[in-house]
Amino acid sequence: MISSPQHKTGDLMNKKTKRTFTPEFRLECAQLIVDKGYSYRQASEAMNVGSTTLESWVRQLRRERQGIAPSATPITPDQQRIRELEKQVRRLEEQNTILKKATALLMSDSLNGSR
Repeated sequence: MISSPQHKTGDLMNKKTKRTFTPEFRLECAQLIVDKGYSYRQASEAMNVGSTTLESWVRQLRRERQGIAPSATPITPDQQRIRELEKQVRRLEEQNTILKKATALLMSDSLNGSR
C-alpha cells in the first residue's frame, strides 16, 4: 500500500486561519447590506468576507437596532457603550457590597470591643 506524502503536509497547508474582525469593520459590512442595498454576494466580494459571516452580522445589526441586547460582541457604538456601562455598574455594585460587609464587620468589632 502506498501512502500519500501530501496527506501529512497537505492538511497543514490547507487549514485556514481564523480571522478576527473589529466591531467597526463588522458594522461597516452589515451596513452595506442593510443601509446601502448591497446583495450578500456583492458585500461579500467587496469586503472579502464569507456570505455566512455577513448573514450573522446583518442579523446581529438588525437585532441591535430593535433594542435586543447582543450575545456576541456588540457592533453598534450604542451597544458597545451599553455593555461597557453594564460592566461598570456590576463592578461598582460588587465594590459597594464589599464596603457594606467591611463596615458591618468594623461596627461589630467596635461594639464588641467597647463592652
